Parts: sequence; C-alpha cells; structure tokens
Amino acid sequence: MNHVRFLHYQPYLYGEAVGATERGIGADKTHNKRWRSKLGKPSFQDNASRGWHSLMLVHTEVYPKCGIFGFSHFRRESHLLSGKATWNLSGFPASGLSQNFRVPRSRYTKMSLQVIEKMENELAFKGNQDLPLSSSYEAAMEALSSLITRQKRGDRTPVGGKFGKLERMSVYLRILGLEEKIAGLKIIHVAGTKGKGSTCAFCEAILRECGFRTGLFTSPHLIDVRERFRLDGLDVSEDKFLLYFWDCWSQLKENVSEDLPMPPLFQFLTILAFKMFISEQVDVAIIEVGLGGKNDSTNVIREPVVCGITPLGMDHTETLGDTLGQIASHKAGIFKPQIPAFTVPQLSEAMNVLEETAGGLMVPLQVAVPLDIQRWGGETLSLSGDHQLVNAGLAVSLCKCWLQRAGNWEKLLKKDEEAAGSELPPAFVRGLSTARLSGRAQIVHDTPLMLSGSAETSENSGELTFYLDGAHSPESMEACAKWFSGAAKASKTLSSLSSPPSTSFNVHNNKSFCGNGCVNYGKDHVKSSNKMSKQILLFNCMDVRDPQILLPRLVNICGSSGTHFSKALFVPSMSTYNKVTSGTSVITSGIPTTRDLSWQYTLQRIWEKIIHGKDASLDKSSKTDSVDSLPPHKFLYEDVSHCSPADRNFTCSAVMPSLPLTIKWLRDCVKENPSLRLQVLVTGSLHLVGDVLKLLRR
Repeated sequence: MNHVRFLHYQPYLYGEAVGATERGIGADKTHNKRWRSKLGKPSFQDNASRGWHSLMLVHTEVYPKCGIFGFSHFRRESHLLSGKATWNLSGFPASGLSQNFRVPRSRYTKMSLQVIEKMENELAFKGNQDLPLSSSYEAAMEALSSLITRQKRGDRTPVGGKFGKLERMSVYLRILGLEEKIAGLKIIHVAGTKGKGSTCAFCEAILRECGFRTGLFTSPHLIDVRERFRLDGLDVSEDKFLLYFWDCWSQLKENVSEDLPMPPLFQFLTILAFKMFISEQVDVAIIEVGLGGKNDSTNVIREPVVCGITPLGMDHTETLGDTLGQIASHKAGIFKPQIPAFTVPQLSEAMNVLEETAGGLMVPLQVAVPLDIQRWGGETLSLSGDHQLVNAGLAVSLCKCWLQRAGNWEKLLKKDEEAAGSELPPAFVRGLSTARLSGRAQIVHDTPLMLSGSAETSENSGELTFYLDGAHSPESMEACAKWFSGAAKASKTLSSLSSPPSTSFNVHNNKSFCGNGCVNYGKDHVKSSNKMSKQILLFNCMDVRDPQILLPRLVNICGSSGTHFSKALFVPSMSTYNKVTSGTSVITSGIPTTRDLSWQYTLQRIWEKIIHGKDASLDKSSKTDSVDSLPPHKFLYEDVSHCSPADRNFTCSAVMPSLPLTIKWLRDCVKENPSLRLQVLVTGSLHLVGDVLKLLRR
C-alpha cells in the first residue's frame, strides 16, 4: 500500500471525479451534457434527465474587448454519486483520497448508477469490437516507442518522406478526418521557454471551475504518457486512451508509404490530443507548444481563440538559435492574423521581436500583469513559488479573453453577487488555488509508514522529504533555488505540526503567507523539534545542458538565502530517451550491468570546483561495479572541511550507481537515525523528477 503523502496534490473533487466514468465512449449522444450553438459558441443545453449534474448559470456584466475585466462565467454545482461505483481517478495519488474524497447522496443515485453500468457495458463491447488483440497498455507503449526517431536530444535524424513537418501533420489529420474539425475547437495556444505547463494548468482549472468541459494537452509526461491528456481535469482513462490510440494508429498505419512514414512520437501524440478533444466535444482545448512554436506540430491550429507567450529564456538553442531574439521569433510563430495574444514582461530583445511579429499580423498583443497575491482574499496559488504569480497573471488574462470571445454573452448578463468588490470571480480563485502540475515545485513527504511498514515506529525514524522541480534552464533554476530555500525553511515548522505523520493536515487553518508557497503556522500547531536538518541535492541533467551555469546559479541563490547543501548526489536517470514506459513498467532495483557514469563524474567535478574553488582530481573513466560503491551512512555527517578532492576524499558529493539504490540509501539513513531530517532537492531534469516520483509511488 502506498503511504507517500503528496502535499502538492490537492484534488478538487466536487464533481470532476465523475468525469472519468461519466462520459463513457460511445455514450456521447445519449448521456452527455453538451454546449451547443448554431454560431459555434458554447451555450448550455440542459439534459437534466440524466441526473448527473445540477448546473447553475451565473451572469455578470459583459464587455466586448479582451483584457478588460468584466465577463460572464459559469459556476457548476455538481452532485456526485453514492453507491458501489468504481471511480477511476488516474492522475491523483492513492493516499489522501479516503480523507478528502466524499460522495454525498443525491436523489439521482439509483438512476445514475444504472447509467454507469450501461456505459461500462457499452465501453466493454466497443473495446472488444474495435481494438486489436494486442491492445494492452504495454503494447501501446511499445508501439509509441517505435515512433522515437532520435536516440538523444539534439539528434536531427530526418523523418523521411516528401513532406515538410507541418505539411505532413496536415496530411495525417486529413487521413483521420480531423483537419476541418480542428477549426471547431475553441483553443488557447501557449508557447514560451518556461512556465508553459503551469500557465496551461491554471487556464484549465479556471475554465473548468467556470463550468466548461476542458481538454488539456501538455508535455512531457513524468510517469505515464496519459498525463499529457486531461479531460475535465483528470488524466484520460486507460480505456479511453487505448480506444483513441489504436483508432489513430491503425488508420495511419494503413496509409504508410515511402512518401508518408508514420509520424514521430510528439507528432503522433499531438494528433492523438486533437482526436480526443474533438471526439469528447470539449468546450475549450488548452494546447501547450512542444518546442519553439513556428515549426511545432501543434502549429496546425489556424484560428485559436487566443494565444499566450510565457517567459522567454535561453533553452533548446541547438534548434531555436543562440540569441533571445531568435528564440522569440520561433515562439511568436504561433501568432495568427488578428487573433488576440498575451505575453508577460520580457527582456527588451525578446519583447521587440514579439511586438514586431504581432504588428505584422495585426495581432493585438498585450502584456499580462503578474497576479497580486494580496488582492484576492488571502488564498495562495496551488503551484508554489513567486514565479508562478507571473504564470497565473497570464492565465487570468488568457481566460478572460477566451470567455469574452467564445462565451455565450446573451445568457450571462446577471452580475455575480459573490464577485462584488473582488478583483477575481470565485471560479477564477478556485481554479488558481486548485490547479495541479506534477514535478514543478512539488513536495513529497516519504512518511515513516512507508519507511518501516508500521505506524508504531513513526517516532523511531527520521524524516525524509523530497522537493521536486524539473528546472533545467538558467532562468528556471533561479526560480527553483528561490522556491527551495523558502520551502525548506518553512518545512522546519511544517514538519513539527502536531498532526500524525500518516495523515494529511489542514493547511487552511492557523496560517499566514509570505510570498506564494511560504507558510507560517500559528504557535498552537507547533511543538519543539530537535531534529537535525540537512539539505541534500539529488541532481542530473542532460548533456546538452550546461551544468557550469546551472549548478553555480543554484548554489549561489540558495546560499544568499542561507540555505546550504550538506551533500550533493549525482545519479543517472532510469528513463531512456528511446523508450516510452508506463507507471507500471518494471523497474530494476539493482545496479545496471552496463552503465556509463562519466557524465555524473563530470557533474561531481564541477560541483567540487564550486565548493572548493579549484578543479577536483577525478578520473573521468571511473566506473562503479558493485553495491559497495554506495557511500556509508556516516558520509552524511562527515565535515566538509575534511574534503580533499586531490586525495579523492570527497565529503561534499558522491556519484551514485543507480537511482533506486539512492532512494533506498536515503531511506535507510533516516530509518537508523530518528533525529535526522533530510530535505532532498531533486532537480536538473524532468526525467529525473519523473523517475523519483515513479519510485516513491511504488
């Protein structure tokens, strides 16, 4: 049983839990509520006889232009079902559901459960009828893996065929009958260097709280490929994924030729997202650009409702160019003639390019103001870090504009009394405070229950907390360092709360906020703690990154805030660039028989130079061949003053042979020392973050 406590996840389950089961494939025409209009704009068509939801429309004042506050929105009051139905809550951790997930009774219970049973039967029949015999989830992962054309990032292996990238994308869409249907999607298209995923997550949560059926496509995934596709805030179910996957796969496979090969991985996943969102008849599709913008596979979108550009910086320079202006030019490639666009405050080199591109296309480009956390009722964003205030501000502007351009204004004229005197309506506040995105400023407590298997030993074990952030660019590493410094200090109080370690405490009581995600708790909830805190860095990055920029920036910013790493552990990731795995894929717990740790030794050498101010004497060809290469537990307590790289006596850092063994080693360290509190920052790579999350959930 999984006892890991995921503080970052706080599912908002007032009606969204129904989504995974409610809208079964094959039941769209008879069972789903829909937003329809002859003009193509969302409007409410009541289907209350289903008994699924009671939906209340709330009207507000209307202003026609984007960027001017005053707009309509929906507030949905949902009634969940009681009974013995099985809820597929993929994407949420198992722990915490029993405490937070309640299913109130309603007068629709009996009928609704009958509907569920009917839909499940329909789905099973459709699955047996349409899916190939090899339609297991792992078979789908193998099929996806065959679409990977590059062995590592930076490779430019040609796809082949006679078509260019976007032309080929259009051909695939025509084969599937999707090209014209994409025009019917009401899309928010978002590009940028950092903050794309967070901005998209905020947009999805806001518009879902406004009552719209949402589709969200982001990348990359951390544990399971289904994370890339969300319907109504939930990762797409395995059944739906397989149905849409094999449908697209078989049709494209039938049309493969010398001129038209199968699409590469990201292109196929983008096609799959369009297929899902069109078939599921979402009211709004939030699409995150994969790489760049101008030549990205998502840029077959011809007429989005609104576009967004998040903060720009130096990343993917091998593809996008080595100047900020060149990168901005690629990002601005998603602008469409006369379609409104928003960005955030940018450096002048980037902003000049964005404005020039917008001017040439007659795009009304506006700069979104970062959200002022003090001006909306004392709540905090669900995604931690002050940098998220910028992403949230952009998301608010994008959603306002989407509502103004795609909303059905005639039906939404009554002012929302709850929003009177407030800068943001309640639905926006709920969305901003419940949006979720794994691996970005995420805190995971590895509880004593997991460490020992028994609650009785909770007082006899130390504390192990993982701080996960997939920062991999200089700008994102700076934001990560600021977040970790604040969160690590705050957790000294947090970890001393009187609540039992195995339960989720209520973070809404007796607290105050200083910045976004830094919590101060009332004295009544704090008891003295004599634990010894140590900050540990668990790091890896791809070899196309520059660790000589990333690591010094991390150390310097953390140090300026009074946070110093006791040790740094450099470890290879488990995931490989040429294979797609699922959350249930087999993990080898031992040391790989074939491995090359030369990159990890390079990282250690850079680290030692940062700490000691001179090059460490390391053998670049060093390999670890046995479990004996793991450092002894006393390594955690060794004084850094005894570190002597010239004599190969390292007390500041270590190269670890494998990630599973590293996690076990950290757990063993806190098990044997009840007074130890380890705060482990996992960063440098989203692949590393995903691998750690996968191990912690096992």
